Amino acid sequence: MSVREITIDELKIALSSGAKVIDVRESDEYESGHVPTAKHVPLATVPNSLDVFRSNDDVYLVCHSGGRSMRACEFLHEQGITNVVNVVGGTSGWIALGNLVTSGQQS
Repeated sequence: MSVREITIDELKIALSSGAKVIDVRESDEYESGHVPTAKHVPLATVPNSLDVFRSNDDVYLVCHSGGRSMRACEFLHEQGITNVVNVVGGTSGWIALGNLVTSGQQS
């Protein structure tokens, strides 16, 4: 099974319906600006955080441009967690399209 991917515009639609977004970038990257409502789970901690990704609904993974989030999605698929979706373009794409970001640590 291959990893599903969506665009930034598709993510915006999903967010309007309450989608769960997880940002897998490093802490400094996340704190400097992230998709509003995105939870922070750094890539290196994904193997120890599997329950965060388990859901009956899709969980959207984002990083800077889509590479690290794809690696996380592939790893999660190997663990049997197939509801994860990679966001192509990542946070840089989100910002480039003029979307708002939130800065600071996860609350």
